[in-house]
Amino acid sequence: MTVKSLPAAPEERPFARENRDLPSSAMERWNGGIKAAKSDGNSISVFDVIGADWYGDGVTASRIAAALRSIGGADVTVNINSPGGDMFEGLAIYNLLREYEGKVTVKVLGLAASAASIIAMAGDEVQIGRGAFLMIHNCWVYAMGNRHDLQQIATDMEPFDKAMNDIYGARTGLDAATIDAMMDAETYIGGSDAVQKGFADRLLSADEISDGDDSPAAALRKLDAMMAKTDAPRSERRKLLKALSGSKPGAAASPEGMQGATDEINPENMAQLKNALAAFGK
Repeated sequence: MTVKSLPAAPEERPFARENRDLPSSAMERWNGGIKAAKSDGNSISVFDVIGADWYGDGVTASRIAAALRSIGGADVTVNINSPGGDMFEGLAIYNLLREYEGKVTVKVLGLAASAASIIAMAGDEVQIGRGAFLMIHNCWVYAMGNRHDLQQIATDMEPFDKAMNDIYGARTGLDAATIDAMMDAETYIGGSDAVQKGFADRLLSADEISDGDDSPAAALRKLDAMMAKTDAPRSERRKLLKALSGSKPGAAASPEGMQGATDEINPENMAQLKNALAAFGK
């Protein structure tokens, strides 16, 4: 399959950008320590959430566009291990890769969930680890308002679900009803099953994948997800994570110009985490 034969994704954003929590199941399954064992200069890493959040920039369309410009039309490998995130940012990244003039090889190393699974579909060739997973589901948002507002939001979301269905269908050849059922059920698709169903072309060899410790950013996001499941207010979660990191999440820019979480968790404040989690669980 070539990128030219893939359907375009819608580019408009009908909902205002807002902070939102990732699906807890995706965050729980995400091992942020999984990386490519080695990579050449023509590779792009998608090893974070998709889109900006209050930890930092995440993986954004502007970052991917800049990376593709620097590669200048040569073949590129896109390594993915992401729990997903902003669907609209994911669709924008998908379109960038779909329109790229060079060959795009996607390697799903750990998890390509939600918006990250859409990005994975943009490859001319999609490879996946035997123990890796794709996750597909319907788009979702946090919403509030009266019944008319909520009905309108549901109506606005419908074409984006259809667009994702079309993208998965173009890659796999599965019929729309089958993909609808998979999206409705929030389906995790393992490596061998992904190849069998057509979401991927072949399995990666084990020596292409490295499994290390979670990055500090991944660890902080997992802690946030754990506390969110206890209905802890976002403001309280952010206060605790700020104390653990010793600085405001997302405050410091990296040498590459990307904002991200702090490089290390303050060991003096780890006791606060245990006490806070115990309190939230009561």
